[in-house]
Amino acid sequence: MKWHELLQMVADVPVFRTGFLAAGAESLPALRLQLSRWVKAGKLVQPAKGLYTLAEPYRKISIHPFVLANAMKKASYVSLQSALAHFGMIPEHVPTVTSVTTQRPQRVETPLGVFVFRCIKTSWFHGYRQVDFGNRQQAFIATPEKALLDLVHLTAGADSLDFLSELRLQNLDTLDMDALITLAEAAQSPKLCRAARRIAGLVAEETGERR
Repeated sequence: MKWHELLQMVADVPVFRTGFLAAGAESLPALRLQLSRWVKAGKLVQPAKGLYTLAEPYRKISIHPFVLANAMKKASYVSLQSALAHFGMIPEHVPTVTSVTTQRPQRVETPLGVFVFRCIKTSWFHGYRQVDFGNRQQAFIATPEKALLDLVHLTAGADSLDFLSELRLQNLDTLDMDALITLAEAAQSPKLCRAARRIAGLVAEETGERR
């Protein structure tokens, strides 16, 4: 495969896998070798095995980091502080994209950013939705309620009032408290139920201050 042929195939594709190109390749080993050469030449970026995106000078579409995170580990969705920042629930910028997965935990540093994958049980792998970022880019992201509970679930002491207060949660009027409490109770976790009650208290305080 020639470089101009690759550009024609993936010009409007934010991220692609080797299999996307394999159908038209005469030799899969030769294709992989050529892709490796383009990575070394700085024409391609390889954030994960078998996963590629065009380097900046050749890229027509900037890949959203959440889309890349989903592509790096298929059984995953963006959650914790990354999702909370996306929904405007916390004031801080979050440079690292954190996802949850049923697969092994992992931290991956790439030229396109740092990606962290936290492990959860299959029974807790729910409470996410697909978000459209335009340019044929979509990603699975936890709902604000599930992102909060994922954070509590995966962080020691995160059900304490001090921890929850330090998050400086904002836009709490957009939080679905019924959904939050239902999720916590369904998990049958005393820790999550305590956190849900304390978050409900924070919501009540913020609402009272605005009245």
